[in-house]
Amino acid sequence: MSMISVKQLTKRFGDLQILRGIDLEIEAKQVVAIIGPSGSGKSTVLRCLNFLEAPTSGDIVIDGESLGYQGVGAGKRRRKEADLNRQRAEIGMVFQSFNLWPHRSVLENIIEAPILVRRIPRATAIETARRLLDRVGLLHKQDAHPSTLSGGQQQRVAIARSLAMQPKIMLLDEVTSALDPETVREVLDVVKDLAHEGMTMVLVTHEMAFAREVAHRIVFMDEGLILEDAPPARFFSAPAHPRARAFLEKVL
Repeated sequence: MSMISVKQLTKRFGDLQILRGIDLEIEAKQVVAIIGPSGSGKSTVLRCLNFLEAPTSGDIVIDGESLGYQGVGAGKRRRKEADLNRQRAEIGMVFQSFNLWPHRSVLENIIEAPILVRRIPRATAIETARRLLDRVGLLHKQDAHPSTLSGGQQQRVAIARSLAMQPKIMLLDEVTSALDPETVREVLDVVKDLAHEGMTMVLVTHEMAFAREVAHRIVFMDEGLILEDAPPARFFSAPAHPRARAFLEKVL
């Protein structure tokens, strides 16, 4: 059974159709990079995978459980908010913007959700947070506030915060787009380590070299459709779809 199963996913905002029927299967421990031009629907796919956006139609199954809804067909109904929050707790998401609480320390940013959502004892949450901060090279910043950190440091804290929830899946949406070139590598190294450890990940990125290095599959999207899904070596050397070839000629 796939860890992530997406069938005929569509998303509309009024008259604007963003996703036009996405089918995607992702196995546990796979890393899938979604690439494509701006406005192709990449980030909307991620937001649907965490039910931050409710699909207009289609089905998403995470680790064997239907995301966001119960039942099928005419009996399909949206899950209650508490049940949705339970599902979201299994799906870590890291955004372009770091979304850290400015009035709380790095450590407090990380322990809040495990304590409130997972009901983890505070001492255990602190121990886990310190271990994760050490993992991303920021244990010495545990008492600092986000405003005193560089962009790369803040993004590493955001990744540690997601990992503190012990998610089954990590979704990363352009996690380096707000960073200066000098700090991009420190964030990508953390993501690379997660990939090597077997975390199931879906990442939207403009970093082609990184996608080629870390992903098991490259999914190319344009105009709300998946036009190609291939291993990195094949995609970057001989993309099958003309639109993918044109895209790579511009960005490489």
